[in-house]
Amino acid sequence: MPDMLVKLYELPEMDDILPQLYGHGIEIRRAMAPDKIRILAWIGEHSSQGAVGEADVCFSHTPISLFLATRGNEIVGYACYNATAPNFFGPTRVLESEQKKGIGKALLLQSLHALRAQGYAYAIIGGVGPQQFYEKVVGATLIEGSKPGIYKDYLGAKE
Repeated sequence: MPDMLVKLYELPEMDDILPQLYGHGIEIRRAMAPDKIRILAWIGEHSSQGAVGEADVCFSHTPISLFLATRGNEIVGYACYNATAPNFFGPTRVLESEQKKGIGKALLLQSLHALRAQGYAYAIIGGVGPQQFYEKVVGATLIEGSKPGIYKDYLGAKE
């Protein structure tokens, strides 16, 4: 899967998204170190081994570069940034039962706004799955010749 480029200086604001999620009982929040083992186990159950490795790296950053979507104490989604490489977004996942509520959009925007706050003008979405989603939500564009890109030496590339 190719990578995509996002202009962080043209990001949509999040004012309308978060209240809508609160209406579903969902909160977007930054992960905390005491929850690391539980979060990594959840990611292992709902994503891949590679995603667990990337998420683990996020806990070495200050602040932690992983956002969660939660309903009470239940995790319903996550998004990482600065995991595989600086200025990269991903991996990310929202439970199928929770999709179509704006959770993925909120996680994406929260992460990209955090990258913008760090001073980046652009971000890379690594190895995209839902290309049309990223085009629609943040105007992302494909990066020519980016497949397999940074992931070419990934031992799990055959997953």
